Amino acid sequence: MPLSAVVGICLQLAGAPEAVPRYVPTQRFTLAWEHSIEKVRWEEDYLLVPASSTEDSADITLVEARVKGSAAGMEPPEDAYLKDGWYHYTPASLPVQALRLTRSGYTADYDLCIDQQCQRLEHYLETDGGITLLRACMPPATVDRVPSQ
Repeated sequence: MPLSAVVGICLQLAGAPEAVPRYVPTQRFTLAWEHSIEKVRWEEDYLLVPASSTEDSADITLVEARVKGSAAGMEPPEDAYLKDGWYHYTPASLPVQALRLTRSGYTADYDLCIDQQCQRLEHYLETDGGITLLRACMPPATVDRVPSQ
């Protein structure tokens, strides 16, 4: 399948695999969060790419990460560079089929940013306090579409 056929991401609670996933149209996105103890913001930029394993799917690739300063247990890698108070770096990672996002009622939710517009993940999908799966997808007929921002 050409990448143009994969036009978004689907969000689904891991504890509710029978539920209709929430569809968000995008091929690039940023996940951002604040460290629960150090209160330092992290951001990771992702891109949907054709899957190497099959012709009818896409993978998610982490292309850049940033951390606003450093703190205990949050040191940026040695190859990071500092720009405007953010340490930027390119993580060594392989494409994945899904991201498993742990969401808790005790910490702030993730921000999902598309075209530099950020919304809490709960804007797209309420949490059950467990794992939310984020994967590349086409908008199937049984998907719950999120309205454009």
